[in-house]
Amino acid sequence: MAITDVFASIPVADRDAAAAWYERLVGHAPDLIPNAEEAAWKLGESAWIYLIEDAERIGSALHTLLVDDLDGFLAELSERGIAFGAVETIPAAVRRTIVSDPDGNRIQIAQPLTGA
Repeated sequence: MAITDVFASIPVADRDAAAAWYERLVGHAPDLIPNAEEAAWKLGESAWIYLIEDAERIGSALHTLLVDDLDGFLAELSERGIAFGAVETIPAAVRRTIVSDPDGNRIQIAQPLTGA
């Protein structure tokens, strides 16, 4: 048996309000809106994030998105009005920053260092 896909949830207060922010983060509208409480984006061949209205868990998500060009990705976020923290380098591992959505969920954006 093999794991074939990852569907990572992000609890939010209001799906539609959060979806507008995540559209700016990801750069396009949701790929899937299965019901009134959820919206999902396909990030890669087998990787998805999805919003779910869940009042008890709002702000509890922490996910990491790996990118191949951190500076380029952050420039795109700036153009879309998404704020991010300082870029930190973890030697022999990654360069990274944190983005927080309006509900307080944190998304680490990281680029693996060459040879890491």
